[in-house]
Amino acid sequence: MITGAQCRAARALVEWTREKLASNSGVDALIIEEFERRISLPGKDVCDTLQTALENAGAVFIAENGGGIGVRLKLNRSEVKRIGVLENEGGIVGIDAVP
Repeated sequence: MITGAQCRAARALVEWTREKLASNSGVDALIIEEFERRISLPGKDVCDTLQTALENAGAVFIAENGGGIGVRLKLNRSEVKRIGVLENEGGIVGIDAVP
């Protein structure tokens, strides 16, 4: 189950307002605000609904793994392709060691 802080961070990453998340998830904006501000904790079904909506927008939730929970933005296809092009540009390979 996601936390309010993860919800707020994911919204920022996908550039959604609370109202946009409410519209895309069917969860009232006031419930989202109270969740993110740690005023109240909605049920698991509401948290799952918010998580699904944010994941569909490109957020990836990171579970506790010793380093803490988090959220990141997944790359879209064009970004992945561009990175692949940059990685395969070729050229002279230099020594990585720094004196």
